[in-house]
Amino acid sequence: MISSELLSPGLAEQALWMSAPLLLLAIARAPWIELFSDARRQHLLFGSTFALLLLWLVQRDFDGGVSFHFLGLTAAVLLLDWPLAVLAGAVAQAGLILLGQLDVDAWGFNFLLWVALPVAIAEGCALWVERQQPRNLFVYIFLCGFFPAALTAMLVALLGLWILQADGFELPFWLQDYAGYLWLIMFPEAFINGTVVSALVIFKPEWLETFNRTRYLQAPWK
Repeated sequence: MISSELLSPGLAEQALWMSAPLLLLAIARAPWIELFSDARRQHLLFGSTFALLLLWLVQRDFDGGVSFHFLGLTAAVLLLDWPLAVLAGAVAQAGLILLGQLDVDAWGFNFLLWVALPVAIAEGCALWVERQQPRNLFVYIFLCGFFPAALTAMLVALLGLWILQADGFELPFWLQDYAGYLWLIMFPEAFINGTVVSALVIFKPEWLETFNRTRYLQAPWK
């Protein structure tokens, strides 16, 4: 999470113009008819949005203007599919703005960094796994749950700091040892998302929009 004081006006404006089309695309691609007619999907959407808001409120703030929190969007993509996951993330960010935890001027940059990018990574991994059509249940859990979550945590942190440095922001001295701290971010992010996905696969596989029950849960003798 990046505060507005670290962003130049030009970068903040460019991020806003880039995030608006992505949000409109998610609104256009969302399954509104199914959503309004299916109470279960409504509950999943509202519950995911609330869970993301609570997860993002647990954050670590640094004096330099950077805050760290877990994302949880990998599990949200597998549960809702990418259009509703983007909308859930946008609404949760709006909640952070109302609670004073996120600057309005920095919304576009943060939306691209820790909503659009994690959703793209999770959706890309899910599509790649589906094209391979594996029959092993653990392939879905690890390659759609654990791996993209760890990759997301690493890329979001590194890309955010790289853009700030390219924009002219002087990184603080404590970031010299940042590579070692990345493991402390990647493993918990992978564990949170992987655990949620594993629990859903076992107890509620019908809730996962990206889970092929016919192939993964077929009888072993078939």
